[in-house]
Amino acid sequence: MVSEAQVFFSEKSQEVGLSNSSWGQDQNETYGGGISFFDFDNDGWDDLTVSSAEGLPVRFYKNNNGIFELINLPGINDELFQTKSVQWVDIDNDGDYDFFATSNQPTGDNRLYENVGDLTFVNTTVAAGLSNPGHQSFGASWGDYNNDSFLDVFVASRFFDSDTQFNILYKNNGDGTFTDVSVEAQLIQENDLSFCSAWIDYDKDGWQDIYVSNDKIQNKNILYHNNQDGTFTNVAEAANADLAIDAMSTTIGDYNRDGWLDIYVTNSQQGNAFLRNNGDGTFTNVAPNNGTLFQSFAWSSVFLDADLDTDLDLYVSASINNPDSGQLSAAYYNNIGNGLYTIPDDIGFDEDISISYSNAIGDVDNDGKYEIAVLNCLPDNVFLWQNETVTANNWIKIKLEGTESNRQGIGSFIEISVNSEKQYNYTLCGEGYLGQNSSYEFFGIGEATEVDFINIYWLSGIVDVITNPQINSTLTVIEGDPQLGLEEIDQEKIVLYPNPSHSEIQISGIQNYINGTLQIADLSGKVLQIKPIENSTMKLDLSQLAVGVYVARFNSENGSRHIKFIKR
Repeated sequence: MVSEAQVFFSEKSQEVGLSNSSWGQDQNETYGGGISFFDFDNDGWDDLTVSSAEGLPVRFYKNNNGIFELINLPGINDELFQTKSVQWVDIDNDGDYDFFATSNQPTGDNRLYENVGDLTFVNTTVAAGLSNPGHQSFGASWGDYNNDSFLDVFVASRFFDSDTQFNILYKNNGDGTFTDVSVEAQLIQENDLSFCSAWIDYDKDGWQDIYVSNDKIQNKNILYHNNQDGTFTNVAEAANADLAIDAMSTTIGDYNRDGWLDIYVTNSQQGNAFLRNNGDGTFTNVAPNNGTLFQSFAWSSVFLDADLDTDLDLYVSASINNPDSGQLSAAYYNNIGNGLYTIPDDIGFDEDISISYSNAIGDVDNDGKYEIAVLNCLPDNVFLWQNETVTANNWIKIKLEGTESNRQGIGSFIEISVNSEKQYNYTLCGEGYLGQNSSYEFFGIGEATEVDFINIYWLSGIVDVITNPQINSTLTVIEGDPQLGLEEIDQEKIVLYPNPSHSEIQISGIQNYINGTLQIADLSGKVLQIKPIENSTMKLDLSQLAVGVYVARFNSENGSRHIKFIKR
């Protein structure tokens, strides 16, 4: 059963502390910037990160129980370059989030800031091999193309006046450094005016592919099939995914719940595209027939189940601030079933007239309903569309923690069954137009009071099965140890610092494991050391370990926890 509910959103940016949050310093900023709706301090509350125009700092808004506070993060903003994508990613699988930003300025550079603990950062761009001054970068998306458990990054470039501004794939070497493998991976070495990309396992072979949105009709969109040997092949034409439009962004979701990932592509001219995955390696553009054509100056889009009725709705933003133009400034498309969408009346988006570029979704107040954040140019601040839908429908939120796969669980399929009806989410890091969504995956389950099962299909090949999870709660699934527990907000976190380390690691936050044991294992699962846990802190001597990646297993009668660390 599904409770009928009137979707309603209310703009709450001023009430929740988001003043002075617009992008740029005038109303004519070109192509805007990106926004991240991501819990960067790992306290269970989704924070906001807003990109910067030239001369402005990146802004970090910490979520304090539903109210945002503008904070400084030591070590970041040492240079006021214009930024586009702003993303939080655990590049070294150490359990905390590092910060990555792209720049499209000829005098700028992409930047990586390593989180060295307690939200203190060090600029490691040059040492990490990610410095590329003058490369005009827009979207960045993170995935693990070689399934080695470390997240790699695809950086899209859009620069008219260059024959050498190509998209770049950087391989994560697992030691804090990256290597440009674009040529080795057989990526197209041409300037395709690429705004954004997204990782997608479109053929469900367990290897991540890449879909790239290209501007101008002479640059057809690209679908890179992962050949599983470190190389890619552009199969867009054969897949009927080679759109020749002014493509701005790429959004991934399974709108018809058939287990195959579909693609929504925004367009600045003759209408958006909605690529339905046919399950045979091909796609069909259903936008002209399913109600989502939009036909305005669209930039970003995002799938979400706003009313928790088990199906994915769609939100699209555009750079239109003239209500008399006849063009949509934004649209909320309600999924009415049978693959069709409609724009409902009186759902609260009347004020959404602005020059909008990036958007992202997260849960401001931890009530299980997605909110939408939209980054606007002057004179408008960020829109924070609070989800005030009144419904009897239930929900469940899931966060992944990889052990054999990458720590964030990026590239995993989550399958949930409710009354034998299936839903599927796919975990991403960097999507839409310069956006990053919450690390929590949301599922509406209607009026159901229990979930049949949850299956997690990790990139490692491990499949975790969870039965009888608690509904209306946030659950963390640890790869290979899928015993679920309600996530406690503001709970103390286990910290391994420094990680990576050459000689010694300080461990803190392990008071729940006193009188238990710490096991050190290699990635094959072989236990190399066992140590008693006697206090809430301890030191781990790495001198007897070879250089490599290991797993620290904390075990006690209160449960267990796995955390990867690196010996350099």
